Amino acid sequence: MGITQSELAKRLGVTRSGVNAWEMGISVPSTQYIIELSILFRVSTDYLLDMPSQKTVSVDGLSDREIASVVEVIACYRENNSSY
Repeated sequence: MGITQSELAKRLGVTRSGVNAWEMGISVPSTQYIIELSILFRVSTDYLLDMPSQKTVSVDGLSDREIASVVEVIACYRENNSSY
């Protein structure tokens, strides 16, 4: 975002040295700050924590039968991709 450690610290209400410690891997931000950072930088908390990304598909509003069909299609694609 092109902001300095001091600017970030001010936005979060922490010290610049605290932000520097996070950046250098000397300490880690609390859960509260991880959430605030994810909102500020518009990234997921998983991204900030360097977790492997996973894609999700919302099945809200689908019937159990429709959900089963979606799961079956995904399984078919996985099976086809594993044969390469």
